[in-house]
Amino acid sequence: MATSRGLRALVAESWFRSAAAGVRADTVHAPITLPDDTLRDHREAHPLARVFPLLEDVLGQAARDCDAILAVSDEAGQLLWLCGSPASLRRAEPIGFVEGSNWDETIAGTNAPGMALRLDESVQVIRAEHFRTSVQRWSCAATPIHDPTTHALLGVLDITGGVAIEVPQTMGMVRAAARMAEAELARDSLQRRTSPEPAAHRADIAVNVESLGRSETLLTVSTGSRNPVTIRLSPRHSEIVLLLACAPRGLSGDELAVLLYEHDTSDSTLRAELKRLRGLLGDELLASRPYRLVAEISADWLAVRARLSAGDVAGALLAYRGPLLPQSTAPGVGRLRAELENELRQAVLTSRQSNLMSTWTRSAWGTDDYGMWRAQYEHLPTTSPLRPLAAAQLRRLDRELGVGQPTLRRP
Repeated sequence: MATSRGLRALVAESWFRSAAAGVRADTVHAPITLPDDTLRDHREAHPLARVFPLLEDVLGQAARDCDAILAVSDEAGQLLWLCGSPASLRRAEPIGFVEGSNWDETIAGTNAPGMALRLDESVQVIRAEHFRTSVQRWSCAATPIHDPTTHALLGVLDITGGVAIEVPQTMGMVRAAARMAEAELARDSLQRRTSPEPAAHRADIAVNVESLGRSETLLTVSTGSRNPVTIRLSPRHSEIVLLLACAPRGLSGDELAVLLYEHDTSDSTLRAELKRLRGLLGDELLASRPYRLVAEISADWLAVRARLSAGDVAGALLAYRGPLLPQSTAPGVGRLRAELENELRQAVLTSRQSNLMSTWTRSAWGTDDYGMWRAQYEHLPTTSPLRPLAAAQLRRLDRELGVGQPTLRRP
């Protein structure tokens, strides 16, 4: 907040950009850059038109309840939709916070929608932090919305109001709603690409799954010559897709539940998760009885295993970006994670190549691997500058883990 001690750094930088662009602090209105005769067509053609009803449903009533305004802008800062009580909308008219107005910070001065566009990140601006005096009785919280396929900036979701929205929870709600909108855009794009086509023209579906070193899987779906669509899955959906990708023949509901949940859970819980996942992927990609992915599957962890099978330990280590869904506690995922890590680790040890061992011990998952440090030490040339480092790491681990004093010598 702006206080007698000064502005926050990012706000001060925005003030400088606003002043440098010629914005005057005593300017009352934000300008209209989309007059009524072009606003409607511009809104209908904009990608966010597909998700505004969702945003209004999720946040609209909350905005009205706290006497605030829900606003959605395009990538140029032009307000395309406003939602709020009649009284709050009337109070916003004198400062030009109306549909068709432009709130780019170089046009309207420092404000949350404009800064969110400029910085491409979530921003909250509180009262006196606004550059224009007429806006300083308002507060706002905004976050960008991106195209899930191209990652291009589509626009901004904003809540503008009074004291009631200055709590941290407002920013959390705005971010959550924006992520829901992006997920809906991804689902819409994916379903349009996987919708049934005439048999003679139906394109094969290829799916690439990336789960190494990630808490949330990236799923890329390709259909023929169309541009691929990449979706970031929720942690639970990440686990389900990983398990199905490892079971080409599919899994029954009971089998999937055993692999997915640490403790017994109701069938309805799993069915609800699968229903949500099918809503995202579509029936053409996620089949049932048994549950399976109907596509040509490739995956980053399968690529590691393929290289190991071919004897390419260096290539497998290079492709290994970390443990499989490291934050997952699903039993099936944990078993796959441990199997892959053990296979790769054993291959590195068996290679007797100190450079591969060094790559392992420099990683986040291998830095405390006593056995690997020991093997690395023993296979390093006596003149290697890495040998004292390996010896020091062994002594550190001996102190921390109580492994027992090693005898550091060449075999």
